[in-house]
Amino acid sequence: MPNTSTDLRNDATFRRTKLSVAPAKPCSNSEDAYSLYPAFPLESETIGFGFEILAVQLASQRIIRIDGFVGVFWENFRERLQEALSRLNITATWIDVSLAQRSAADIEAIVKPFLGDDDPLFGTRFFGQLMDFFDPELLRALRPDPDALMTILYGCGSALVEWEGPLVYVDLPKNELQYRSRAGQVRNIGAEVSLTPQQQYKRFYFVDWQVLNRHKSILSDRVDWFVDGQRPDEPTFVAGTILRDALERMSRNFFRARPWFEPGPWGGQWLKKRLPQLSQDVPNYAWSFELISPENGLAFSDGQYLLEVSFDWLMYRNFREVLGESADRFGFDFPIRFDFLDTFEGGNLSLQCHPRQDYIQKHFGEPFTQDETYYLLDCKAGAEVYLGFREDIDPIEFRTELEQSFRNSTTMDVKRFVNSVPARRHDLLLIPNGTIHCSGADIVVLEISATPYIFTFKMYDWLRLGLDGNPRPLNIARAFDNLCFERRGAEVPRQLISQPKVIALGDNWRIVHLPTHAVHFYDVHRYEFETEVMGNTTGSPHVLMLVEGSSLMVETHNGMTERFNFLETFVVPAAAGSYKLVNLSNDPVKVIKAFIKSTHPL
Repeated sequence: MPNTSTDLRNDATFRRTKLSVAPAKPCSNSEDAYSLYPAFPLESETIGFGFEILAVQLASQRIIRIDGFVGVFWENFRERLQEALSRLNITATWIDVSLAQRSAADIEAIVKPFLGDDDPLFGTRFFGQLMDFFDPELLRALRPDPDALMTILYGCGSALVEWEGPLVYVDLPKNELQYRSRAGQVRNIGAEVSLTPQQQYKRFYFVDWQVLNRHKSILSDRVDWFVDGQRPDEPTFVAGTILRDALERMSRNFFRARPWFEPGPWGGQWLKKRLPQLSQDVPNYAWSFELISPENGLAFSDGQYLLEVSFDWLMYRNFREVLGESADRFGFDFPIRFDFLDTFEGGNLSLQCHPRQDYIQKHFGEPFTQDETYYLLDCKAGAEVYLGFREDIDPIEFRTELEQSFRNSTTMDVKRFVNSVPARRHDLLLIPNGTIHCSGADIVVLEISATPYIFTFKMYDWLRLGLDGNPRPLNIARAFDNLCFERRGAEVPRQLISQPKVIALGDNWRIVHLPTHAVHFYDVHRYEFETEVMGNTTGSPHVLMLVEGSSLMVETHNGMTERFNFLETFVVPAAAGSYKLVNLSNDPVKVIKAFIKSTHPL
């Protein structure tokens, strides 16, 4: 595979996207502007930069293991680090841990039952371990070179070998992994060839990420050096003790995940115009992944350099501090998701629903399902959201129309079957599993949801092609296994449109409850205030976003403060306890808050 150092000097050779790789150094940013690269503070001069400095840190060691995530360019990493070691007069013996992997055919046989056969999108969570992909005897046969000044075992799974000496972990953000996948530059664990990006993502999601996350959970206390591997020739790194201390402070104060953005076939222009710091060399932005814990990273800065690690490390070490009373319920899964759906000057989303709880557990191995809400951040006059069925819905006729449209590529009159509601700013629309829905054009949705995020059963996509020029897959049969046809007619406003109610009031502030559906395990409040307002986590993390106003300051009872601006999502973990929000805008502000219901059973 083309992953030598010379091949990786140009972004275009190893990643396929119009978006820039995250910088190694903090960006200058207007104080009140949305930050693309938010970072939690570290003490100065704690982040290292480049292979030369990494080599200096490792030079005194005789035995080193370098583990890491799928998608790391291991041969490039080896070449660059050896070049730096050579300048210190150190020639290391390098051993590739993949020599101890089972054969590609054996690994294929292990994972095949979890890949959903011919289903282009869905599989089932693999329940095994990374060790399942290795031959135990071959692993035991790996030995340090007794005659070498330094022996380095490297590659995904190196920590499985019990050698004495420091453990280095090279992490990779999942958005960067997907960009490398689209460029054909990476393979799944143990695979001989690169699959198509769609096939590769499915195997990443259902197999590779599952085993690597379990592997990380075991290593979280043992890693001596964390390396950010998203810039192949410009790694940044930090000592494990420093990162773990930062995660501890983060779990008791606040954090903001590093967001990332994607164009899509229905995408709009609102985010593109509102966030000019984003690349403008794309047709649109359909999504902004503000807080989707399986895919977002957490960035840190010592004032001179930036380092990003996956969200998982926080949960493996500090899930109890983050989740509070829900820690045993959700474990390492952060349960709430925030993202944007932008259809301004774009198109309708696909007509869709999400799986019921028993269905997602049985078919996909997910512990909880994709219950959603739409908070309508902005909309044009006349915009609408498809939500629930019309009173006179005939399920058999509806399915017949959908299947005929799919077979014949003919349009269908969606409004014959599906109810629509007018879009109004700051409304909250409720989308429990099984509810038919889709945002119409000319709306910006803040999607507040349970964390699962890929289980969308599309029934009709307006005869639209994906950005790759191919039809997008539909899932009509799966949808009809899950649709709730009782959510129709007069039941739509009663069940699916939240009715706001003021639940607390003070001088220049109030708290508005936006009740969610009974099946939602999370609830939504809105702070509305002129100067400041107090919050208390009461055992649950709070996920917050400034949805009206320019900026605010959050201050925890631990004394940490941070400024957050319009559209920025941030989390106050349960362990933070009380916190204060201070308005830095000239006008009154509104802040959305999602949190876990204390009495809701999964």
